Amino acid sequence: MAIVITDECINCGACEPECPNTAIYEGAVDWKYSEGTSLNGNVTLLNGKIVNADEEQQPVSDEYYFIVPDKCTECKGFHEEPQCAAVCPVDCCVPDDNHVETEEELLAKQQLLHK
Repeated sequence: MAIVITDECINCGACEPECPNTAIYEGAVDWKYSEGTSLNGNVTLLNGKIVNADEEQQPVSDEYYFIVPDKCTECKGFHEEPQCAAVCPVDCCVPDDNHVETEEELLAKQQLLHK
């Protein structure tokens, strides 16, 4: 499953530079699938969604840092554990029950993001 940042976030920013997929953004910031990945142009994600990787997307949260579920691999293929959770001083980076994925799915996503 992806990781989600809860509303307990203190906006310290410790998590953002730790993400190997550039899936973490400051609240109210537009983002792109292409940022920190090898994606560009029109891309079909593993969930079947077709996106333009170069188009700006709306923020997931306007109030605190957020993780884009389509870009989060729980650091599979990079690290033993999610790095955002490892560095978060208030433990607000937790598993996202709304985006449950197997380890195989997370590794496939990692391969798609970093061809």
